[in-house]
Amino acid sequence: MTQNQAMTEFVYTTYISSTPQKVWDAITTPEFTSQYWGKNMISNWKQGSKWDMASIDGSNSVNITGEVVESRPPSRLVLSWASPENVGNRSEYSRVTFEIEMMGSVVRLNVVHDQLKAGSEMAKGISGGWPLVLSGLKSFLETGKAPDIMAIKGSCSAPAQAKVA
Repeated sequence: MTQNQAMTEFVYTTYISSTPQKVWDAITTPEFTSQYWGKNMISNWKQGSKWDMASIDGSNSVNITGEVVESRPPSRLVLSWASPENVGNRSEYSRVTFEIEMMGSVVRLNVVHDQLKAGSEMAKGISGGWPLVLSGLKSFLETGKAPDIMAIKGSCSAPAQAKVA
């Protein structure tokens, strides 16, 4: 990536009636992620380990992959993020940081997806994806049910605008 290339950063914050451990488990356990994300998040979640976002249709095809950059359960998880076809091309990687913090009787979950090339397909895709995923996570943890985000995603209009850093 050139020094002059514009980067995009997405910051999402939600408050969830839950505990940090339950939020952590919902992000890192395939049995949970498949229910609200429609994907399996697979890793041992230790720093330096590989992680994959895999389809739940039985094919286990990998949609997104990367490395666990930092792991401090249940408060912080940092992942490199790339399409499988871009593995090895570090200029196509971005980063996702999950910060989980108890705030009174609720958990504040901050998700920062940064180091994205402005206008890239990845930036366009995640700009509409994260709000759906995080809404599903919140609903799942608070009610035990999650909306079908794939059905919602198919009917969404234009994604949110990105903040260029």
